[in-house]
Parts: sequence; structure tokens; C-alpha cells
Amino acid sequence: MLYKAFLYVRTTIFDIGYYGSGILFGALSTLIWPFLPYQWRYRLINQWNRFVMFWLWFCCNIRIEVRGDIRNDLQPYVVMSKHQGVWETLYLQLFFQPISTILKKELLRIPFFGWGLAALKPIAIDRSNKTQALRDVKKKGVQAIKDGNNVLIFPEGTRTRPGQVVPYARSGADIACTAGCPVIPVAHNGAECWPHKDYLKYPGTITMVIGEPISSEGKDRKQLTEEVRDWIESTAKTLPVGRKDGRRPWLESSPDQ
Repeated sequence: MLYKAFLYVRTTIFDIGYYGSGILFGALSTLIWPFLPYQWRYRLINQWNRFVMFWLWFCCNIRIEVRGDIRNDLQPYVVMSKHQGVWETLYLQLFFQPISTILKKELLRIPFFGWGLAALKPIAIDRSNKTQALRDVKKKGVQAIKDGNNVLIFPEGTRTRPGQVVPYARSGADIACTAGCPVIPVAHNGAECWPHKDYLKYPGTITMVIGEPISSEGKDRKQLTEEVRDWIESTAKTLPVGRKDGRRPWLESSPDQ
């Protein structure tokens, strides 16, 4: 009970800094938007992501281990990553900059947070119109690549729990095949320490693995998606336990365990 209470205190302190700084940077983004070019806006606003990662370590004792290298020599490229929660949406913006994230349009309407997102040239789509959304993703994604930005997409389409495997959308591969650029696959266990729909943050180490570039040359979007999915899912199974206490509650509650 004492340990749980300790986690609540640490998480609450983190949230105060997280949301408070988010409001500050969101408001700042609206002020600087008319005056700074995109590259400077990106660097400035991305300092919030950097602060959040520091604050996560300081308040919650969550560290980050990265395996693999950034391939700046190949930019631009499409980044396709597991999607388990909030952590990767922040860290990947920081790690693969400059990057345009494919996201739902509703996120831009969130006060402060959405304002900061809008300043980073995201690819916002209306998911209520799936046909138009697919067209927008491809058109805007290819344009972002031409403009020199990397493109980030979560092919699962929604947040998944650790160990869960769902079908992968082909939009990211479609962009890569059309633009003639490679895909960088990313696997991680971020939700073990920062779970989706769980208030608490758990001390431990988030491991992120960056795969070797997967060429789109000579492949259609189905082939490329399957290759990326196979790498991500097989790599995710090899990741160490993230939480410091060694627990994986989703496995403990499984009837097969």
C-alpha cells in the first residue's frame, strides 16, 4: 500500500509539470508561429518533449534505452512504430526530427497541446471519412517527404496493449512506395512504464529498438507492410521487462498463464 501511495505522489508531481509545461509551450507556439520559420519553431517547441523526458526520469525514475542508430544519411524516410500510449508520440518527435506525424484531426482542437502540434506541420486526417483520410495521408505524406521531412505513422491505427497484435494499415508503406523512400521500423515497450488508461507511471526502463532501413524498391505496399510488421512484432517479443518490479500484469491476468 505504501509503495502504491508513493507511485501516486510521484505520478501526480509528474502530471503537474507535464500539463503545466504543456500549457506554457502551447501558448508560446501561438506567439512564435508568425515570426519564426518552421525549422526554428520545431526546435523550440520540441524542447517541451525534451523536458517531458527529463521530468519522467526525475519524477518517476523511468529511463530510456535506445538500440540502433538514427540514419540521418537516408533522410527523409517513413518511420513506422508500435503504438501503445503517449510516450512514443512524444519521444519519436524528438528522436527523428524533423518529422511530420500522421494523427487524427481532433487532437489539434485540444487547447495548448493541439496548438503546439499544429506548429509542427502534422498530417491531420478526418477519420470519419475513411476514403478521404486515406487520400490525404498519401498525398500529404508524399509531399512531406518531398519537403525534406520524415513521416511518422502508427500502422496499428490505435493504441494496443503490450503483446497485442492487430492488423497493420498499409498507408505508411503506400507513402514509402510512392515517394521511393525507405521505412525505419521501431519497436518499444513504452506502455510497460507509462501504460495507456492507467494513471500511474511505473519506475523502470523503456527500451526502444530502431531497425535497419527497409527498402521500398520493387515492393508493393502489401509486401512492405508485411515485412515491417514481421520485424516489429518479432522484435517486440524479445524486449526485456520494462518495469523495475519485474511485473507484466497483462500476462499475469491471462488465463494461459
